[in-house]
Amino acid sequence: MPYTTEEGGRLNNFAREPKIYQAEPPTKNQQRNYVFLGIVGLALVGGLMFVAFSVSSVS
Repeated sequence: MPYTTEEGGRLNNFAREPKIYQAEPPTKNQQRNYVFLGIVGLALVGGLMFVAFSVSSVS
């Protein structure tokens, strides 16, 4: 553990810094998966909204 000593003999304990790396852009396959998941998510939300509105208008 990396400790530092301050004035008066106090110790400070610092967390380890994570390893830094350069992010890579998504591949074509990952981009296609993101688009597919977005479409599925929008369809799910749209379907839930349709059900909510159709149930709420029943009297």
